[in-house]
Amino acid sequence: MMTLPTDRGQTAEREAERFLEHQGVRVIGRNFRRRFGEIDLIGRQGDVLVFVEVRKRSHWQFADGAESIDRRKQQRLLRTAEAYLQQQRWNGPVRFDVIVLDARDRVEWLQDAIQAGW
Repeated sequence: MMTLPTDRGQTAEREAERFLEHQGVRVIGRNFRRRFGEIDLIGRQGDVLVFVEVRKRSHWQFADGAESIDRRKQQRLLRTAEAYLQQQRWNGPVRFDVIVLDARDRVEWLQDAIQAGW
């Protein structure tokens, strides 16, 4: 049976969520969408709100998942995060992380991978 990209993405997000929970990040939101973008996971680690982009590499020869987050994607993530922060009236510390799962579901956690510059 062939797996669709959305199925792989959802599976990767569930794996990332389990990983984060084991690392002490409490996931409080999933797939927060606005017309200009989506944030895969939103969590709390202590007093820090953590926005997480999940990337899945389907083959070891493909570019690193974190490298696939170009400036345009970063801007969409930041804009979506800003909408979330306004909606929740959050004014505490914020971090943007990337979780990369390789073809064997090994996890690489890149903390503070995207700088907001707020």
